[in-house]
Amino acid sequence: MQLRQALHAAIFKLEAAGIEESRISAEVLMFHVLGCDRAYLFGHPERELTRGEQSRYEEFVSRRAGGEPLQYLTGHQEFWRADFLVSPAVLIPRPETEHIIEVVLDLVQRFALGPRLKVVDVGTGSGAIAVTVARELPKAEVHAVDLSPDALEVARTNAERLGAHVQFMVSDVLADVVRDGSYDLVVSNPPYIGLNEQVQDVVKGYEPHMALFAGDDGLDVIRRMVPQAFEALRSGGWLVTEIGYSQAEAVKSLLSAWQEVHSVPDLAGIPRVIVARKPA
Repeated sequence: MQLRQALHAAIFKLEAAGIEESRISAEVLMFHVLGCDRAYLFGHPERELTRGEQSRYEEFVSRRAGGEPLQYLTGHQEFWRADFLVSPAVLIPRPETEHIIEVVLDLVQRFALGPRLKVVDVGTGSGAIAVTVARELPKAEVHAVDLSPDALEVARTNAERLGAHVQFMVSDVLADVVRDGSYDLVVSNPPYIGLNEQVQDVVKGYEPHMALFAGDDGLDVIRRMVPQAFEALRSGGWLVTEIGYSQAEAVKSLLSAWQEVHSVPDLAGIPRVIVARKPA
């Protein structure tokens, strides 16, 4: 079968399965199978696929048609202009989580933090936040924790691939971290979905529940993290955490002992990140 024919058949199958952006999925899977780029794809439409390439491509297309995330099929997801490896052991990094990086860099600039900051990323998953912070602030001492050893393996690999120095350890939130008031920043994209909330089938069916759900209202992990972060941070240190779309006021209510508590909206104007400062 020619490349062009295989691509058209894949698009048709994905569209029939109701997959959004079917053409993009079909093309990305072809890039993955052939190890090529877009220019090659469109410059060689009559290239004959080998039997192995065709079989592998059709398998990936079938899995995508069944709802499996494209990122888990290819093993890659871009975050902050860098290529991160992902697997079903970790949450797929989302563009909205980049707001955490923006907030951190803004705090560093506005309050002249550093350059030798001490930072801990809670629930690091793929390591997207920790690795990016380490790359953007190379003199910082960056720690990252997760309850999942499998997730930490993915994060370690990403740190090595991307040349970031991060110290990783298993911890249930910050329970196993020495909370000695020495950290300048606690950052996190914690689980924040309530058990009864409506979630896309593709998310619920494929991404790790540990990284998604946090009790009935989605705040169980944040409730634990707030007092632990207070102990871990130095006076004047900052907590920066992602939240769910309707959780801003509830999370702010947990931060009554903190100062300069405010939310940062995403591009849709929805409060996406909560920022709070431990009193000096």
